Amino acid sequence: MTARACLLVFFGLACAAVPAAAQIAPTAQDLRVYAGLHAAAANGDAAEIERLIADGEKPNIQDARSRTPLHVAAFTKHHAAARTLLRLGADPNALEAQNYDVLTIAAVQNDVEMLKLALEAGANPRAVTSPYQGTALIAAAHRGHVDIVRSLIEAKAPLDHVNNLGWTALLEAVVLGNGGKNHIACVEALIQAGANPNIGDRQGVAPLGHARRRGYTDIVKILESVGAKDTVPVPPPVTRPSRPAGQPI
Repeated sequence: MTARACLLVFFGLACAAVPAAAQIAPTAQDLRVYAGLHAAAANGDAAEIERLIADGEKPNIQDARSRTPLHVAAFTKHHAAARTLLRLGADPNALEAQNYDVLTIAAVQNDVEMLKLALEAGANPRAVTSPYQGTALIAAAHRGHVDIVRSLIEAKAPLDHVNNLGWTALLEAVVLGNGGKNHIACVEALIQAGANPNIGDRQGVAPLGHARRRGYTDIVKILESVGAKDTVPVPPPVTRPSRPAGQPI
């Protein structure tokens, strides 16, 4: 194999290990065509939101990608607009087209104020969101957003939820982190909260094994201190009984 071919294979494998960014914020075109509550949310105009809802506009109206005005306020980080929408009936658990809620949007954007507004209004920290069937906590750990991770832990987010990539928040903090101080702090917060360090990926490699491979010395020390293993047994595949001939499906 040529050097160029080897490089392409390596690049492909590296890219495959990292999920593509999935959140789609309103585009410039979206913002130009928005009207009513979506426009008011995008502009952070709380007074206009009050007026429009008083005149009968529905707070959970959706755009072409199922974004409510609250989603738009979260993407654009307009806290006063979000606070007004929530007070006037916006659903903090509404999902847009890719199954993101306000908590997960705030988690990805490292917007602690928006996250707390949503939690205070009844957003569910246990909600399964995103195309990866993850949680806001997994998204925050992936990105090393320490204050978001701590806030979600305090809100009783599930520590050991496994997404459809086979990863927990702890695994993502290692596998998709950079081993720097923020990801170290996320690992520490998760371990102190009681996250299980011995849930492995689909190949049975646990967070400690991934941390060793990457040379993340500080994370290795944290995981070793709680008796973490490098690898764990891979559960056998689930087998279904065969259907008797002639039995309806």
